[in-house]
Amino acid sequence: MSAYLELIRHADDYTLMQPFGGPPTRGFDQRPENVSALARFFKGGGSTLEVTQSYASGDLVVLVFIERQHGAVGGLPDQDWSLRVTQVYRRSGAAWELVHRHADPLVRAIGIDRAAALARGRERR
Repeated sequence: MSAYLELIRHADDYTLMQPFGGPPTRGFDQRPENVSALARFFKGGGSTLEVTQSYASGDLVVLVFIERQHGAVGGLPDQDWSLRVTQVYRRSGAAWELVHRHADPLVRAIGIDRAAALARGRERR
């Protein structure tokens, strides 16, 4: 987490659409106890970025990419955690701040029936 926070600066109005679903969250809590909790939740692994598209206009940049990654997340063993990601950055003075991140685990196609079940809140097994 410390390496991530050295690279990424979050805007005060940052929003996150987590890969686990649920409503968007607002803001990024950089208090040491929260950063430590995140570090315990996301352990080890590795990642490469596969940029699909980028857009720039004035003080905004949008990156669309696949995070090809693996790691131990939430107490589960090390496994593939690749995500489809869209990030929006805004210039703030001489720096860039992350204002929005949307990530989902749908790197592999799941089909209309499974997508519909997820949309209804009930995935068929």
